[in-house]
Amino acid sequence: MSGHSKWATTKHRKGAKDAARAKVFAKLIRQVEVAAREGGGDVDLNASLRTMFQKARDASVPMDTIERAIKRGTGELEGVRYEAISYEGYGPGGVGILVECLSDNRNRTAPEIKNIFSKNGGDIATPGAVAWQFDRKGSIEVSGKHSEDAMLEWVMDAEGENLSSNGENWIVTTEAPLLAAVRGALEAAGAEVLGSDLVLLPQNLVPVTDLSEVKKVLRLMEAIDDHDDVQNVYANFDISDDLLAAYEG
Repeated sequence: MSGHSKWATTKHRKGAKDAARAKVFAKLIRQVEVAAREGGGDVDLNASLRTMFQKARDASVPMDTIERAIKRGTGELEGVRYEAISYEGYGPGGVGILVECLSDNRNRTAPEIKNIFSKNGGDIATPGAVAWQFDRKGSIEVSGKHSEDAMLEWVMDAEGENLSSNGENWIVTTEAPLLAAVRGALEAAGAEVLGSDLVLLPQNLVPVTDLSEVKKVLRLMEAIDDHDDVQNVYANFDISDDLLAAYEG
């Protein structure tokens, strides 16, 4: 399973324990706001906003909160102007890491992200050094209650790209432009969709086989993800389920 999928699963479990709902809401609202500013406030005409809107609704962000974020993005309400910034770097063991931020002050964010890397055994890389190792894809999480046979049939009919499991639920991968269409087709077929998003998936994986290295990599990921300006963090590590369980324990 890819670094993204492993990290998403680990973060989901950790988030459930920490009940960090307010922080998740804040990040999602910021994503909605920026999508509205860049492509307009019409969900039907702005594909990026449609994706962020659905992501926020899947996370149970209240509708009025989402609507206010859209209005701030379009200028109907006053708000802070956020800028999309990406950082690339390497973690322990040569693991490639991509960080997507929304910041109102890049002069503050850049040194803070660099400091997180250096304090946790990583290094910031030059732009492009890591990004080429990842592909933008659509990712749809579907309830694990459905059988594999049913899922395979639904994914084929919906023109999805790949089906995998995160240990609890099914993950359907799509071409990025087809995310909304594939999600709609899965729901129409009877699949219980839990969430969807545009993600970055690694082309190749870097195995991390030592528990001490696993701890270093995941602590770096946690520290990056905990920064208020960070919206998404992706990595190309591959950690076995046994080592992941040992870390979580």
